[in-house]
Amino acid sequence: MDQTSDWSLDTLAIRAGHRRTAEQEHGEPIFPTSSFVYGSAAEAARKFGGEEPGNVYSRFTNPTVRTFEERLAALEGGERCVATASGMAAILSTALALLKAGDEIVASRSLFGSTVSLFDKYLGKFGITTRYVELADLDAWEAAITPATKLLFAETPSNPLSELVDIAALAEIAHRHGAWLAIDNCFLTPALQKPLALGADLVIHSATKYLDGQGRAIGGAVVGRHQELEELFGVVRTCGPCMSPFNAWIFTKGLETLGLRMRAHCDQALALAQWLEAHPAVTRVYYSGLESHPQHALASRQQQGYGAVLGVEVKGGREGAWSVIDATRLLSITGNLGDVKTTITHPATTTHGRLSDAQRDAAGISQGLIRIAVGLESLEDIKADLARGLDAL
Repeated sequence: MDQTSDWSLDTLAIRAGHRRTAEQEHGEPIFPTSSFVYGSAAEAARKFGGEEPGNVYSRFTNPTVRTFEERLAALEGGERCVATASGMAAILSTALALLKAGDEIVASRSLFGSTVSLFDKYLGKFGITTRYVELADLDAWEAAITPATKLLFAETPSNPLSELVDIAALAEIAHRHGAWLAIDNCFLTPALQKPLALGADLVIHSATKYLDGQGRAIGGAVVGRHQELEELFGVVRTCGPCMSPFNAWIFTKGLETLGLRMRAHCDQALALAQWLEAHPAVTRVYYSGLESHPQHALASRQQQGYGAVLGVEVKGGREGAWSVIDATRLLSITGNLGDVKTTITHPATTTHGRLSDAQRDAAGISQGLIRIAVGLESLEDIKADLARGLDAL
């Protein structure tokens, strides 16, 4: 791995993490095995006891999973990566590793709905309190921190309103108060944003999204320093929210085209956002690549691209939003994103449907809001599909 230090992201995405076996394979192999054998009882004892490196049990040591972990760690510029069964498993494992009863989290209001449920309903049962603040308001973050605060957690850009926080400034606040900063980098990936280089301690991924890029598998990952990741590895080893070898292989192959895909996604999304912004049935487009976005300058400074997710406010409230969605014939009506196929959904009744009305209002999720995750089909075909419903409004 030493020679990788001078490689660019596109090269790391293709080459990092693969150690050829004795078979001298060119493509990364899959190791679909639950366990591993040893030459002697003494060797087994050393490996089970941690005295000698090597594979023990695929719940926590598998060569295919390790390839994905090392490749993603190289892309993010982290010391280590731990793969998990899903993005939510990555967040849960982080909390279990770093927090205890009586600790506090400060998080942005504009989080994925399941993350809010995890923090409030489940971590709350075990005495971990979460306070929510406006994502961009650094003063609010600072004011919410108490001596019990151990973790600051943010998605930037947010889902689906493309809100941002200054990661470097938030990292300074976190560290001044002795807290960790975790950034969910799902929407941009390391191809477009490097939170660790900006001062974050941990990067969270739903590998299900753009790391795979084709909607084929469920998985998650956490990237950071050895110290915190060793604690997190212990959670995965003991509690078992692990990634399967087959899914790890899919994500590893997905990473090979990450840079190409994300650049293409950005080009498509910006062009579509500009077209939508000019449509008379659209009242607002939320996309940090637009010059009209209030944080466009920050996005241009801390990101290498603006991503592919648009929030689109249309006339007519929920009825108008649903009519636009139902008029599509090409776009996929689904809550997932990060796919080469363009997806469309109504956040207030799907991805954020489990939140209370007050929580949705606080997060800016209105009934007239549509989320579009722009894929790689013909841009003109995407426009034509959306125009059918928008023109009717």
